[in-house]
Parts: sequence; structure tokens; C-alpha cells
Amino acid sequence: MRPIYLMSVVAWLLSGCATMSSEQCALSDWHAVGYEDGARGLQSERFGEYRKDCAKHGVVPDFRAYMVGRDEGLVEFCQPARGFKLGEQGRSYSGVCDAALEEEFLDAYRVGRQLHGLRSRVNETESRIASKEARIDDNAELIESKEAGLIAEETTTEERVLLLADLKRLAEEQGELGAEIERLYEERALRAAELQDYELTLATYRY
Repeated sequence: MRPIYLMSVVAWLLSGCATMSSEQCALSDWHAVGYEDGARGLQSERFGEYRKDCAKHGVVPDFRAYMVGRDEGLVEFCQPARGFKLGEQGRSYSGVCDAALEEEFLDAYRVGRQLHGLRSRVNETESRIASKEARIDDNAELIESKEAGLIAEETTTEERVLLLADLKRLAEEQGELGAEIERLYEERALRAAELQDYELTLATYRY
């Protein structure tokens, strides 16, 4: 295959496009296509999609060349460093690695997955804190508005009674939110410490 066209096929593979054109089917280096799919950890069922696409253009993909290339690509994919990265990103593993490589790959994957989980817990707690702090700010604006209405000359007695009730409710909610935020700060500190300890243990791994 011409180098320029090979680059275009690789770019097409990485783009995740669902279908192949007539030119791609006719000119593809199926060994290279298989290698790229293997290096990305894709299952062999992917070839079935190519076969369906190319059948529309009267082209039969080279299954043997594809599988040889895919097996070579899987050797690149099924390395501990790739397993760790996959887990760290929170992505799933589809069981494509050969038994000879899978054990170390999975060990690294679990380490990365644990790191992803710990980071997610810290991020989730921070998101909850931000949400409740935003609610406090919104309530503060409401309180200011209702206090202004309370002292306005045109406000009726009935309206003042309702405003006082709203202010009491908002004050109670502010207190509850403040207590919850304080608890979340403590939770975040614990989770952040747990994450930091785990990250320190990663120095013993060569990923």
C-alpha cells in the first residue's frame, strides 16, 4: 500500500468511523488494519463490520492478513503499561489478550482501575461540595431579597407573615447545608489522603 494511503486508513481507524468507502475496501492493507485494531484492543468481531461494508462494494477483505496483523497488534496492546492506562482511564477490558500476556496485563489494569476509582471518589465529593456551596449562594440572594421585601412599606401584614416563614425555612436550610459541607470537607480530606497514599505506592510499579 502507498504510504500516504496507509496513513489515511490509520486516520480512518482512529476516527472511529462506522463504514468503509469503496476505495478504502479496495486499497486497504488488511494486515495494517488488523494491527491497528489489535493495538487498540478491539475484538475480532470488528472484522465482520469490515466484511459487511466491503460486501456492498464487491470487495472481500483478507481475513488471514487481518488476523495476523491483529495478533501482532495485540502483543503491543497486552503490555502492563497499556493495562494500567486502560484501567486509569476507567475503560473496560474485553478479554482480548492471550493467556501468556493476560495475567500481568490484568494485574496492571486492576492497579490503574483502583487509581481511577479513588480519583473518582475525590472528584465526586468535590462536585457535591460545589453543588451545595452554590445552593448556599442562591439561598443568600433569596434571603436578601425577602429581607428587603419584609421592610418595604408596600408589603402587607399577610405578605410579611409569609416572608418570615420563608426566611425561617431558608435559615434552617442554610444551617443544614453548612453542616453538610463541613462533613463533605472532612470526607474529601480522607479520600484525598487515601488517593495520595495509593499514588505513593505506584512508585513501586513500572508502568
